Order: sequence, then structure tokens, then C-alpha cells
Amino acid sequence: MEAMNDDLAALSGRIERTNELLERMLAEVAKTPSTHAIFVDAGYLYAAAGRLVAGTEDRRAFDLDAEGLIDALIDKARTIFADSRLLRVYWYDGARRRIHTAEQQTIAELPDVKVRLGNLNANNQQKGVDSLIRSDLESLARHRAISDAALLGGDEDLVSAVEAAQGYGARVHLWGIEAPEGRNQAEPLLWEVDSQRTLDLDFFKPYVSRRTAATYETAGAVRPAREDVRFVGAQIAAKWLAARGRGALVDLLPGHPYLPGSVDQDLLVEAEGILQYSLRGQSDLRRALRDGFWEHLQGQY
Repeated sequence: MEAMNDDLAALSGRIERTNELLERMLAEVAKTPSTHAIFVDAGYLYAAAGRLVAGTEDRRAFDLDAEGLIDALIDKARTIFADSRLLRVYWYDGARRRIHTAEQQTIAELPDVKVRLGNLNANNQQKGVDSLIRSDLESLARHRAISDAALLGGDEDLVSAVEAAQGYGARVHLWGIEAPEGRNQAEPLLWEVDSQRTLDLDFFKPYVSRRTAATYETAGAVRPAREDVRFVGAQIAAKWLAARGRGALVDLLPGHPYLPGSVDQDLLVEAEGILQYSLRGQSDLRRALRDGFWEHLQGQY
């Protein structure tokens, strides 16, 4: 009987020590702040903010103060997640052959910002960005690196990223950009997230400004010959191919004789700069320009 009492006393002592350890662990966990991260789909940001503030989704038509905007997003998160610390801002964008542009390099050098690049195809469409967002969200949630994720995006393909993060216990908060008309975020994405928030025109106005386009006068200027314009088109095609490679050419060729809108606009703007002459409303010269562009590309295939 005495031995049994000794065993019970020893067991009781071990239980008390275990409870003390658990209480200390819980106290330490309580002291540890929760952590959040901000995930920005730059393609969505440029298109939606450009449409809202500048009236266009064309990145070439407006300037974005990315540093100022990122600071504003960090401040917004600080007010929402008051008892949480920022891990970092993840900035997802596309680039030819995943090589940083000057603007992307500047963003990458900002403190607490990680730039992650997908690819751009010949039509300037992002490829691989959604999978990068999913990979980061899932990994950070799985390793308990974040408790909350603020996701600025709108693509339905992000649903799987949200589900993956939630599966590991993270909460995902969707941030959107006010749409002048209708909605710019997929409904299935809105259904899956833990909360939704829309950033309005006043939030973005300080960081988006429309560019003043260069104009070239045709009145009194010498109209270039069609062959000269065709030659300029070939010159621009050579530069285009050197910058983007044969993979982009393969993507472009099936659309002949039509050029994607973004490529056609780049061609027009660059040709006007070389010729110092406006080709707006000059349908025959525009055709000559495109003909020269296509002829050079087809000759390289």
C-alpha cells in the first residue's frame, strides 16, 4: 500500500511538472505576435488601378508610384492586422524570359519586398504567376510562417492558392480594386476567401498618373514613302525578335496577318518616333509598316 502511494505521489509530481511546462509554452506562444504577408498580383493591380484612375489598362499610358503604393498597402495591413507583424510583401509580375525590367528591379530593391516573376508571351500575357502565388501561399501557411494573407488579385485561378493556404490554417483576405463598372474579381474567388475588402479611387489616386503621349505633327511635314515605312517596320521587327527570341515568334506567327493589339500599338509608337511623323489615320502607311514587320519575321522562320 505504501509503495502504491509512493507511485501515485511520483505520478502526481510528473503531471504537475508537465502542466508547468505546458503553461510556460502557452505563455510563450501568447507572447509571439501573429504574422501576415501581402500578396500582390501586379497584372491585376496595373489593369484595375489603371482603368480606375487613368481610364486605361495599358501600362504604357500611365505611371505607377510602386514604392508609395506598397507603403500604403503596408499601412492598410497594419490597421487591419493590428496585433500582427509583417513578414513581407510579395510582388508577382511577368517579364520576358523572367528578366527584371528596370521598374521591377527598383521594386525588388525596396525593403520588405520580394519580386517573383512569371513569363510574358508574345501577346504580353502573364504565364506562371498564379502558380507562383499558390506555391508561396501554401508553403508559408504549411510552415506556420503566416497566420493571415492579404491577397490583392482577382483571377479565378487563385482559388486553388486560397484553398491550399486555408488547408494549413491560414486566413486569406481578398483585397480588390474598385471597378468603374461591374466587377473585376471572379465570383468563385470571392466565395472562397475569409474576408473581402475593396480599395477605392481615393486610395489609388496619389499613386497613378496618366502619361502625356508624344505627338507628331503631319501638317507641313514631308510624308514618308511607303517603302521607307516598310523598312522601318522591318527594323523594328529585328529589334523585337532580338529582345524576345524565337519562342515569341512561334507564338506570334499563327495570328498572321494580324498583330496582337499590344504589339501593334508598340510598333506604331516606335515607328512614329523613328519617322517623326504621325501615322494616325494613315491607313496605307500603317499597312506598309505591318507588312515590313511581318516580312522580316517570316524571313527568319
